[in-house]
Amino acid sequence: MKDKLLIIGASGHGKVIADIALQMNRWNTILFLDDNERVKRAMGLDVIGKTKDVDKFIADYDIFIGIGNNQIREKLQNQLKASQATIPTLIHPSAVIGSKVAIGQGTAVMAGAVINCCSKIGDGCIVNTGATIDHDNCIEDYVHISPGVNIAGSVKVGRSSWLGIGSKVSNNIDITSNCIIGAGGVVVQDIYESGTYVGVPVKKI
Repeated sequence: MKDKLLIIGASGHGKVIADIALQMNRWNTILFLDDNERVKRAMGLDVIGKTKDVDKFIADYDIFIGIGNNQIREKLQNQLKASQATIPTLIHPSAVIGSKVAIGQGTAVMAGAVINCCSKIGDGCIVNTGATIDHDNCIEDYVHISPGVNIAGSVKVGRSSWLGIGSKVSNNIDITSNCIIGAGGVVVQDIYESGTYVGVPVKKI
């Protein structure tokens, strides 16, 4: 790890990432890259270039992608990996992380989140504010767990899926990759087909 952090993306999600980084008190310097030329500062931190400039900073900075879109985050993180960038994991100090939990690089765990024992969280994930992930879960790479989501034990969530705010997943459920679970949706059966699911219980639309 380096003593300087560069966050790609200075809008809403990026600002939350910066707040976590500040709360962690690990980096002496925190700065942004953002492609919106009108954005010069965010969270009191300077924007020093655009996304395309990132290679100039890899030697001196840890790099974190503060972009909420799963596909864009995956694309950029793969580029960073190919460039051998140092990609940290960010965990808010108020989050509760159980024993034998593995959390991948480029993943952000936000304020008030709970990840219980023996769960595995992949690379580039978002575990958003107040979400709970119980024991023995497998959350694959580039998944977004929205605020207030509750996931029971022994659940698998496939790559690049997005669980909307306040949704719930019963225990022993598999959700395939590239799924969207709508806000407040309740998943009580395995989901084998990618798509968008809403309702209580959820149905594909």
